[in-house]
Amino acid sequence: MSDPRVSKFAKILVDHSTKVAPGDRVAITSTTAAEPLVQALYGLVLERGGFPHVLLDLPGQEELLFARATDRQLEYVPLFHKMAFEEFEVLIKIRAETNTRALSGVDPERQAHRQKSISALIGAQMRRGADKSLRWMSTLYPTSAYAMEAEMSDAQYEDFVYRAVHADDGTPDPVAYWAGVEQEQKHIVDRIEGHDKVDVYGPNVDLSLSIKGRTFFNASGQHNMPDGEIYTGPVEDSANGWVRYTYPAMYQGRIVEGIELRFEAGKVIQATAKKNEEFLLRMLDTDPGARYLGEFAIGTNFEIDRFTRSILFDEKIGGSFHMALGAGYPETGSQNRSMIHWDMICDLRQDAEIRVDGEVVYRNGAFVF
Repeated sequence: MSDPRVSKFAKILVDHSTKVAPGDRVAITSTTAAEPLVQALYGLVLERGGFPHVLLDLPGQEELLFARATDRQLEYVPLFHKMAFEEFEVLIKIRAETNTRALSGVDPERQAHRQKSISALIGAQMRRGADKSLRWMSTLYPTSAYAMEAEMSDAQYEDFVYRAVHADDGTPDPVAYWAGVEQEQKHIVDRIEGHDKVDVYGPNVDLSLSIKGRTFFNASGQHNMPDGEIYTGPVEDSANGWVRYTYPAMYQGRIVEGIELRFEAGKVIQATAKKNEEFLLRMLDTDPGARYLGEFAIGTNFEIDRFTRSILFDEKIGGSFHMALGAGYPETGSQNRSMIHWDMICDLRQDAEIRVDGEVVYRNGAFVF
């Protein structure tokens, strides 16, 4: 028997996140592990008058690529993906890994080589997302691999995921719910945007940066699901101070723990980690933009109440903030360019404040206005 939560999930993605309309070409990318959701999306896109195109990878396909591909093959950008990213109206990307550690033994240089080759796809996604010619969405389908990372049973993890996206039994109308989140977060954005200096204080951070002239975005299900954050691209040369990230940071199949970064004039001038420091330093040297911030964000989804080792969920943890090294979103005003975009999360629920132009706007995990 099909899970009714999958149908509700598909409805959120089609009717709220991407607003599929008649004539839209819709690319759905995932692995075969997400077949129930892909099937639900395929049918719903047809009902809305769109043209669904399914691009599925096999479990372990990426691992096989790194094991056998020549440099030339690593540099090749898949033709159908290229067309979808550059030409289609809608792109729905569903993460559905069956082995989250599959790439942990791959040479970082080969991973960086591949990342550089396909960076044009991410560039097209960001550029077209900014000019509104592409409505893109990134989400996750619950698999046993993700459940193991989160230290939950399969059933517990499924409940967690559907509760976080509000496709659970407790949300009668999930599309209306996310529309409500959009309105609530608009008040926060209106209060903060248009100011200059942001100071973040706490046991694990003492950092200042500028948001002058930058646009804050109200992330309420348009590009990520689950969602629940406000974010912008800080002024590139403005970050000064330090931050010790309280949660592990995952990137390209590797977990880096105990990251501490020190910024001066926007640039990471010192970086340490308790685990996988060599990988951290290598990624920071990917290109000049990798040592600068592309994003500053505050998480607002309190249904996500634990760390799961999935950045899609963890960056939205209510009572946390995160910053991304590398590429920024052009629509925020960010001018930082890089082949990486690496989110790192820090808890702010105890003895912490955020001040905007000297005024306290956030204290111990909650906005104070």
